[in-house]
Amino acid sequence: MLPKDSITNTFIVSLALCIVCSLLVSSAAVSLKGRQDENKVVDRQRNIIAAAGLSDAPKDLSISEVKEIFEKQVEQRLVDLDTGEYVEEADSKFDPRKAAKDPSLNEEIEGAYSIGLKNREKQTWVYLIKDGSGNLEKVVLPIYGKGLWSTMYGFIALNGDLRTVGGITFYEHGETPGLGGEIENPQWQGKWAGKQIWEIAQQRDDKNLRVGVTKGAPTESDADYKVDGLSGATITSRGVDSLLKYWFSSNGFGNYLNKLASQQGANNGSPNG
Repeated sequence: MLPKDSITNTFIVSLALCIVCSLLVSSAAVSLKGRQDENKVVDRQRNIIAAAGLSDAPKDLSISEVKEIFEKQVEQRLVDLDTGEYVEEADSKFDPRKAAKDPSLNEEIEGAYSIGLKNREKQTWVYLIKDGSGNLEKVVLPIYGKGLWSTMYGFIALNGDLRTVGGITFYEHGETPGLGGEIENPQWQGKWAGKQIWEIAQQRDDKNLRVGVTKGAPTESDADYKVDGLSGATITSRGVDSLLKYWFSSNGFGNYLNKLASQQGANNGSPNG
């Protein structure tokens, strides 16, 4: 038997302690990551609820309340951005952010509008809000693009006419607090409600795309479509302008929204609105 104070015994005890501690740290990290991932999902759901106006105080909702609202009132569908069609038998764990970095799941961003990034995912999630009769009330779309310092992530809701903004949120970014960071300001976000995406209701194409951000108060001709940019945050404001134009263009959600409008017209027995 080795003496208690021998070098070998000390080494064995130290090694055992290191192994035990590393196992404890590893298990804690795995457990913590699980909670962090869940919190990210809940935060996105909370912002979808906010954009859709499903709660007067979305920030005050508990995790269980967020999950309940999302489960009962939100239908999540995966869309192919090129075709505008829903992807049947979609994997609920599909991650558009990871897909945007995967050459087999992304494509190069082209066209007249840019979000400051090279690639985007081919497929992404959309969120449908319907009434008790199954009629579409709102559709919530994920949006993102480069600002001054970061990629800005948010959601924008369109009303049932698929032309009028119902709400907008930005939930993740690294813009300057008090300047570009004001994209999170509820007062600024509130200015978007009621703005029109396209000039002509039944022509959801790039030529009629009008939504955007102006420098200074919008002129009378722009007032229905644009919002005054953030003071002292020119590049962030341009980023918001660019990402909105891109995601509502034919390279973003344009094809999907046109098909959805046709479906809604057929379902309602009326022309597109």
